[in-house]
Amino acid sequence: MQSPAAFDISSARPPAAAHRSSGRKIEDTLALLSEHVELQRRVVHAGDAIYQAGERFGHLYVLNSGFFKIVNLSSDGREQLVSLKLRGDWLGFDGIAEGRYACDAIAMDTGEVWVFPYEALLAACARAPALLSVLHEAMSREITRDRESLMTVCTLPADARVAEFLRQWVERLDQRGMRTDEITLRMTRAEIGNYLGMTLESVSRALSRLARDKVIGFAHKGRRDVQIPDVGALSSFVQRCLAPAPALLQ
Repeated sequence: MQSPAAFDISSARPPAAAHRSSGRKIEDTLALLSEHVELQRRVVHAGDAIYQAGERFGHLYVLNSGFFKIVNLSSDGREQLVSLKLRGDWLGFDGIAEGRYACDAIAMDTGEVWVFPYEALLAACARAPALLSVLHEAMSREITRDRESLMTVCTLPADARVAEFLRQWVERLDQRGMRTDEITLRMTRAEIGNYLGMTLESVSRALSRLARDKVIGFAHKGRRDVQIPDVGALSSFVQRCLAPAPALLQ
């Protein structure tokens, strides 16, 4: 039996064939990197920093297992959780432009990261054009995901943000062949709120409303293991939140 997957988020849910294709792409990418780039495999544990803001850029990272968060730090000390990563995702693109990493990349549980020099990757791309396509696809996915996250925060009411967050995360787990009917929240309510532009209290109220509407359930008393019997119900919940209120009869 699969263990519950860790927590962290487009429009219509892709068909199963598309999910299988996404999972195959991840496997192909990892195999291609292993074949053409000399890389280091690094095991990390919860709380470990893969890199930190301000460090000199030199390497890119691909996740082979585990769950990770990307945190942006402002000059006055404010923290903003800007992205959540899992198997097949790339880390470190934020360091290319300025030569230094702009964020902290932090492990949320035990995982394995593949580390390789950026210059070595570029040299390998010249020898293997398929690897260059993989790099461009990874950058494009990063841009697309950032846009989708911004749309969620800027256009949805609070309860719908949490539902859409769960739906997109379940979708990403499904693409990787991981369990989706029950997931484990490794983020605190405060971290979820930070990511979605909400207060801790608003996140808690949204989760409680989803549970009252039987869209989700809590497997245990600690409310960390979330049951999602039907991901389509999350999409329906979002649509109900967006539907205009019925006009009152005069």
